[in-house]
Amino acid sequence: MLDLSGLLVPEKTGEGLYRGPTGPSFGSRLFGGQAFAQALMAASLAEREGRLAHSAHAYFLKAGAAADPMDLSVTPLTEGRSFATRRIEGAQGNGVIFTMVASFHRAEQGWRHAADISPPIGPEEAQQRFDEWAEANRHGPLARMIDRFAERPVDVIPFDPATLYGSAQAQPASGWWMRLRRPVEDDPVLQRAVLAYASDMMFLRTALLPHGVRPGSPDVQSASLDHTIWFHETPQVNDWLAFVTDSPWAAHARGLSRGHVVDRDGALIATVMQESLMRPREREG
Repeated sequence: MLDLSGLLVPEKTGEGLYRGPTGPSFGSRLFGGQAFAQALMAASLAEREGRLAHSAHAYFLKAGAAADPMDLSVTPLTEGRSFATRRIEGAQGNGVIFTMVASFHRAEQGWRHAADISPPIGPEEAQQRFDEWAEANRHGPLARMIDRFAERPVDVIPFDPATLYGSAQAQPASGWWMRLRRPVEDDPVLQRAVLAYASDMMFLRTALLPHGVRPGSPDVQSASLDHTIWFHETPQVNDWLAFVTDSPWAAHARGLSRGHVVDRDGALIATVMQESLMRPREREG
């Protein structure tokens, strides 16, 4: 089982310079969540003033190679008493493939409110529903995908697997429960990085739901274009977290997805948004 704490923590190679580890991958292309999480970790390791990341916005400039390490450079942009911003660039042999701006904030007291984001079912019920769906589809065209679920470092349990993994058109709203299969230490920096990694795992599916196609289908060319996360609280990724997602817009071969992350008690932990390439492909013949 892949150890995320080993995959996401980069090695320092110089002042403001880091190298991200490589590990088992699920294809030849570098997973965007891995690049995002390693960059966030690099910036967090360079942060010496006790501030924690509260937001990060990244662009995926080129496809990266999963087998090659990503070299990261961290540049200070601003340095205030409460806030600091850092620019992070990730490069491989073909040049810069990734860029991020991350903002860090020292904890303060202030007014509080949060939207009521309620998952339709709890993780135990979702697990039972998923197990029944997986058993019913274990010998069909989805069998390989189902077998690969167990290889993931993150356990992802959709609210409605038949809709999320099916090919029928559906409303652009979905969600899932997730938690780590192998727990990591209770460190707020690492917990943020793990959530950032997981936040890129399923997002595009929501934007594709109304169009009857899924990522990996020969009918669509898809990729993450940019990705943003706002941390409202420190996540606890060793326990179940719910991603409640929708897609308010798609056109011009792009789609926008947004999601809210809540814990078992309904506390709003993070908000995530992503724009993706979702270019229709014409089948030959």
